[in-house]
Order: sequence, then C-alpha cells, then structure tokens
Amino acid sequence: MNISYNWLKDLIEIDMSPQELAQRLTSVGLTVEGIHAAGDDFLLDIDLTSNRPDCLSHLGVAREVGVFANKQLKLAEPTKTDDIPLPAVLAYDVVRIEAPELCHRFTARIIRGVKIARSPKWLVKRLEAVGERAINNVADITNYVMLELGQPMHSFDLDKLIENRIVVRRANPGEQIATLDEVDRMLDDSMLAICDAEKPVAVAGVMGGLDSAISDATTNVLLEVAYFKPESIRQTSRKLKLSTEASHRFERGVDIENLIRASNRATDLICEIAGGKADDLIDVYPTKYEPRTVESRDIAAAVKRLTSLNVSTVDCDRILDALGIKKERPTIYVSPSWRHDIAIEEDLVEEVARHVGYDKIENALPPAYGAGEYQPNETREKLLRQKLVDMGFDEAITYSFIDTKFDDTFEIVPGLADVNSRERFVTLQDSVIEGAVRMRPTNLPGLLDAVRLNLNQQRRDLKLFEIGKDFAAVLNEDNLPAETENLTLVLTGSEDLENRALATRELDFYDAKGAVEAALDAIDVLDPRFSAADVRHLQRGQSAEISISGRPVGYVGRLNQDIAVVYKFRQPVFVAELNLEAVLAMPQTAINYRPLPRYPGITRDVSFVADRRVTFDSIHNEIQNQSPDLCRNVEFVDVYEGKGLEENERSITIRFEYRSDERTLTDENVDPVHRRLIDSVVQALGLRLRT
Repeated sequence: MNISYNWLKDLIEIDMSPQELAQRLTSVGLTVEGIHAAGDDFLLDIDLTSNRPDCLSHLGVAREVGVFANKQLKLAEPTKTDDIPLPAVLAYDVVRIEAPELCHRFTARIIRGVKIARSPKWLVKRLEAVGERAINNVADITNYVMLELGQPMHSFDLDKLIENRIVVRRANPGEQIATLDEVDRMLDDSMLAICDAEKPVAVAGVMGGLDSAISDATTNVLLEVAYFKPESIRQTSRKLKLSTEASHRFERGVDIENLIRASNRATDLICEIAGGKADDLIDVYPTKYEPRTVESRDIAAAVKRLTSLNVSTVDCDRILDALGIKKERPTIYVSPSWRHDIAIEEDLVEEVARHVGYDKIENALPPAYGAGEYQPNETREKLLRQKLVDMGFDEAITYSFIDTKFDDTFEIVPGLADVNSRERFVTLQDSVIEGAVRMRPTNLPGLLDAVRLNLNQQRRDLKLFEIGKDFAAVLNEDNLPAETENLTLVLTGSEDLENRALATRELDFYDAKGAVEAALDAIDVLDPRFSAADVRHLQRGQSAEISISGRPVGYVGRLNQDIAVVYKFRQPVFVAELNLEAVLAMPQTAINYRPLPRYPGITRDVSFVADRRVTFDSIHNEIQNQSPDLCRNVEFVDVYEGKGLEENERSITIRFEYRSDERTLTDENVDPVHRRLIDSVVQALGLRLRT
C-alpha cells in the first residue's frame, strides 16, 4: 500500500520527517518497506497484514499517526450534502436489495447535470503519485476517495440503467457481463451482482460493467457506496480470477459505518469538479451493524500480565480512545466499526503494547507453573542427537502411521509389546492417509521410505536417524495404548576417505554397530554387548541383539534380501533400533579419571581357526573368564574365510595388549602369560592356531 506523505499531512498535522514517520509506523506494526521520492512528495510503501484493512487508506494510517503524535484528525466536512437519507418508500423505487445476506448496506446518490472531463492537475498528480492512472473526473474522484477513506465505490451512467434503478441480487446461472476490462465473464448464483431492471451492470465489490460505464456523454451519475459480505467477494474474485483494488478491500472488510461519509465526500468533489446537483441520499440498510464489546476488568493489569509493561490505566484508555476503542463502562470497551480484529481482551493489550513500544518489553522467562523445564532425559537426548550429527547422520521425522502390510515384516524392539500377540497393533478408525491405519510399532517403515526416495534421487550415500514414539495395543495404567521412544538408525552407501589410497569405503555392519556404540557412549551408557541373533527383518549372520547389563534393548544388522527386494534396494542397507526409554532408564556409567599409562605395552596378534559358529564375543568372554594378569585389552582385528581353510571354518584375528603399572615389560615377562592364556582359550573352545 502506497501512502502519500503530503496526503497524510492533509488529514493530520505531522511534525516529523518522512524517515522518522516511517520508523514510528514500523514500530507500531505498520511495516514501511521503503520510501520513494515522487516530485515534491514522498511515498511510504507499507506492508500490511490481512487483519488491518482499516489501514488500506490514508485515513487509517492517519489514525495511527494521531496516537503516537498526539494529534487530532482533520477530516473534510460535507458542504453540499447532509446525512438525512431518502425515506425508505421512495428509496425502494431506485434501490432494491434482494440478497441482504450478501449485501448488508447499500447507499446511492443521483447527481444530475455533470460534465465529464479531465481531472484537475492536483487530482491527477495525487493519483499518479500513488500509482493510479487518471481516467476522467468522476472515475478519478471515486478512486481518490477510496484511497483517502478506504471505501471502494462505483459510479454508473444513470441513463444507461434500465428503468433508472438498481437491484442487488444473486446472479442467475449463466448470466454474462462485460466488465470494464472488456472481458465477458460468466456468473453463477453464488455471486452477487449489481443489476438494473433486467441485467447485471456490475460484479458487486469487484468490477463495474462496460455497458453502464461513465463516458464523455454522461450527464447523470448514480454513485454507489456499499458494504458486501467479505466472504462473498473473496469467493467471487477467486472464481472469476479477477482481483481489483476494490475487491482487495471488500474481501478484508470495510467500515460499514463509513459509507455516508464516503458518499458525501465523493459527492462534494463531483459537484465541485464536474458540476451538477446531488439528490437526496438513498440508504438501504437491511443488516444493521452491532458494535462489538470487549470486557477487561483491569486493562493495566492485563497489559502487565501479558507483556510485563507498566502502563497506567489512564494511558491505556488514552491509547485505546485515540484508536477509536471507546470505554463504555468501567470494564467494557467498544470496538470501532473499522476494526474487525478487536474481539477479546488480548486484542486490547496488543493495541496498547504496539503504541507503548514492543522494544520496551523485557526478556523474561514465563512462570513455569510445573511446566517448561527440561524433562529428565532431554539433555541426554540432545547429546545423543549431536553425536550422531557429528558422525554425519541427518535426523528424519516420519509419519506415525503405517500400512498393515508391515504387520509381520519387522521385529518389534524389546520392551514395547508382546511380539507374539496378534493384538499388539494400534488401529486407527479414521486414517489420515489412505491405507495407513496402524500406529507404527517401529520407525523402520518411514525411514526405509526415506532411503528409497533418496536413492531414487541419485543420493546413494545416506546416514539417517530418528527418535520417535512407537505404539502397541497393550493398555497401560491410563487405559491407553502403550508407547515408547525408540532410536532408529539407517546407513547405506559409502563414506569418503581423505588422504587415503582408496577414496571411498563401503559402509558395513561394523559402521552400524560403531554408530550404536558412539551414540550410547554420548549418553554415558558404556559396554553394550552384541550377540548373534536371528532377527526377522535382518540378514542371518549379519545381525545382532544389543543388550546392556544383561537386558535386551534392540537390534543391529543388515536388512534382509526379501525386504530389500520389496524396496528395490540394490545396495546393502544396515539398520539399528533401540528402546531409548529403556536405555535412558539405566544408570549412567560414572566417568572416572585415569592417568595415561606410564609404561609402554606389548601387543600380540593371534589368529584362531574356529568353527563358523564360534564368534569373537564367545572368545572374548572366555579370555575375560581367565582373568589374566597383565592383559589389559582384547580387540577384534580381522576375520578371514577362504583358501587354506575348510568350508565350515574361518580365521579370527585378535589383538592382545599387555602392560604393567610398575615397570616396562619385556618379552620374557609376557611370553609365559600369553602362552598360558592362548592354550586355555584353545582348549576351552576347541580352536587351533593359524600359522
């Protein structure tokens, strides 16, 4: 909305520069996006929200200026007209409203003996300054008054109206009208039309008709100033794909009590500039405006409570009164007819806060009243998220409802529900997405859909995680379905390696396992155990159950081939899922300081040939059972299968680290201890050393 600085000065005394005015308007919520010079004038480009149609005029902006400048409006008073309308009996012969539910008020005035010509220079200059094209004196005056007072209006050539009358009705299906832009438009019965005795002559609130338009031959004018239901104008404008300055205002709501002022202002200007004599005003008002009242028992206390601003009741009332919000009784305020957005006490507080200054509101935490503080595990979850992000994962958020086809596809994470129960699923009666009637018992379907979408977009390397609620039909103490928060990871593709001979490395099972370990380490849950397990949705031999302190909490492994085929995955996909609530409920491992070793250690790598059923975990457990002296660490190094070994055998390489806290060890110290340890492990598990 372009506002003329000089035009504003006609309505209210301004003792500040355009730049200062722009700053003050912006501070009260009327954001000025720019100031442009226009000859000896300045234009303020104001960005308005849809709830402030009252400021789609110079009058509306002047009201706001009057509050912070403490100045009175200087509105032009009518000189050749009065506010006494024509009696209803006589008005009926000229104006008839047949759709009062869409047209709440309609005023008309006939001005006879006008002379259509070019507008005077001052009028053309003012219109062109704000971006309006001059047409002729009568049309220019209606545009001028709309920009000044915010009330759209339209002028008809009275002699082109059949029977010299106006009928406001719904259009008949199939009726057509050629609008002023010379386009034939098809109307329907949802649209309000301004008609003469036979046909539409304007689309109400949107655009006038070409056949009844003012021309050089016009001598008698019918001036229409009306109020139409905003929803009706909005719908008509959308259907016709026709947006105008008039429809922009009507569909947001104009001031129904401003019609007579606007009509008088336009009539005065027409009689002054185009000549002619005005008849009495016709005012048909079937839907009376009822002022809206707002209760506030203590406006100053409400302002303090909601904004922390200390504003006296006197100052609150002064600001509201200047905005047209009158105090009718000690606790009752009346919203003005031009403010459609004032309905509750909070709206009054906003008006006061705008003009006192949002910048004066101090930063302060609201009172908690038992809420607002961090939940017990929220800080640890934040650390977990950050750790995964640092490892290159992206967090995903997927739908909480899935299709029934996944009922028997995925193994449910331990602790959520009885996995053998057929009634373990929560079913929706009215699904948001067609077919997705299950509340998810696992996050995997959503994440795998995300993987498929990314692969289809040629994004081959992915690391995703999600922390979200999963659901089971087992009722809890509140007689509601059980739910738990789970952590789910998905990895596929490769990772880039810097400064290596091979630029990339394919992700594998150990990357998923390592991600789980790192995530648990971030929340001080150490020493998770991974044991081979058959998991329904994972590849046998590349899947493991995760347990902590002997309690199963999740799974990790490669997605099995059957599911990969369904999703059309052509590369391995590794997944992990943990019952995060169960993990966070476990005691945090205390992190104790230990000094760096003072003496160097000795490492020995040993390759054991074992049956395929023997795992590193079982070897590691056996070594720990021996409680060997000096052996401080045991690590997995490599596994080999192939040439030189039987089909049912594999070689597992393990690294032993020996160290003393008292001296530097020599081979003579380590050899006997190492030999006894290897012999005991070989004998206990039926292994042999690979040479």
